[in-house]
Amino acid sequence: MSSAPVLRPQPGPQEAFLASSADIAIYGGAAYGGKTFALLLEGARHSDNPKFGAVIFRRTTKQITNEGALWDTASGVYPQMDAKPNLSTLTWTWPSGAALSFAHLEHEKNKLDWQGSQIALLGFDELTHFTAGQFWYLISRNRSTSGVRPYVRATCNPDPDSFVAELIAWWIDPETGYAIPERSGVLRWFVRVGNLLHWADTAEELAERFPDIPAKSLTFIASSFTDNKIGLQADPGYVANLMSLPTVERERLLRGNWKVKAAAGDYFKRSYFTTVDHAPAEARRIRYWDRAATLPSESNPDPDWTAGVRLSDPGDGYFYIEHVERFRGTPGQVAKRIRATAESDGRGVAVGIEQDPAAAGKFEAATYLTLLQEFSVFAVPPQGDKETRASPASAQAEHGRFRIVKGAWNAAFLDELESFPKGGHDDQVDAFSGAYNQMVGNPRIPLEFASAGSRGGLGHQALAAELTDTGFGTVAGGNDFEGYV
Repeated sequence: MSSAPVLRPQPGPQEAFLASSADIAIYGGAAYGGKTFALLLEGARHSDNPKFGAVIFRRTTKQITNEGALWDTASGVYPQMDAKPNLSTLTWTWPSGAALSFAHLEHEKNKLDWQGSQIALLGFDELTHFTAGQFWYLISRNRSTSGVRPYVRATCNPDPDSFVAELIAWWIDPETGYAIPERSGVLRWFVRVGNLLHWADTAEELAERFPDIPAKSLTFIASSFTDNKIGLQADPGYVANLMSLPTVERERLLRGNWKVKAAAGDYFKRSYFTTVDHAPAEARRIRYWDRAATLPSESNPDPDWTAGVRLSDPGDGYFYIEHVERFRGTPGQVAKRIRATAESDGRGVAVGIEQDPAAAGKFEAATYLTLLQEFSVFAVPPQGDKETRASPASAQAEHGRFRIVKGAWNAAFLDELESFPKGGHDDQVDAFSGAYNQMVGNPRIPLEFASAGSRGGLGHQALAAELTDTGFGTVAGGNDFEGYV
């Protein structure tokens, strides 16, 4: 007769997190420390209490339902505890009637959706993704009539610009940015007076100073991948993924550094790039555009540029930065130039258009899709901030995976990359990272054979001459060429 599985935290920080008596416990500080699993275990602690209710928040619904995300992780845990799922409401219910829901706070105003709510266990997965306003407002909903003392549990990775960095500052070495081991799990107490938090080592000390304000306790428990023995056994290669990150992300996610910030040269260095005379003729190609539409003026003498980076992948283990088109113009001029460049590149070169996240961006993207309808064109909403989008290309550049075809544009391109993210402009960086992210993640990018058919009827010799004139290098002769439609 088989016995029911036993689910318990791993010894160390995960166990300390679930054993903490703090009103607010924050767990993490590095990637792969078993944070989400710990939060889910906490959510099941009072599953035999029919009046118990819990909500675990992520910033967006996609972060809950994406492959391998919070819902999938819960699906590997809660059925073993006899909980039943309801995907339409993102809720798990136990036989007793206890329930746990997943919810989002994508916009600041979404916090008001919870007016009047009573949440015994308030959970935040990746707390640094939320605003201080969302966090503190939801704290006001942390109340209970279930007999369970209301409490808050949260997980996070380091972000020195988030409100969390200030909130847990006592637990972090101000010089190194790393967690202070002997303070991990130690409770401190605070009261809020106006907009300021006042801290003390004991509740009694605060009671003497602020007798009319009840104090709350908070702790931070640091963890890292070394604490997740089970995870490392299941995926021993994950540490290599962390070690391949660019410097800033590696410090944060591998070592739990709360102070490190990007500086010029942290993402790209000239030495990462090898210059070549030309790129292989047969390759998948894309030109990705980061658009601007402002001309220099007296009030704005140095506006953003429109930049289009052409990148190829011939399958030889390297990516080739073949050309950068960079200019300023009005919206109409930008559209004409992008169209003309697409015609020059040929139909075998995919076109990526970065879509503005604002509402007007959808209409503008549709306009470009029509303008370039005979090409393989993609409108791409940006995912994450500029540094996040540049990280994959930065990691590959550090490993020498990019080659640059000689051209007059090389110096301005490398200058901007090396100064990112502290430089005055990042348009070429955005276009470069967009091109790379599409190249490795978009299987619909066509395979170009540098063909006469794909270049609007240009012959082979004319094509080779044009490629040379534009800085794309030369094309080897003697091949049969096939167009892409």
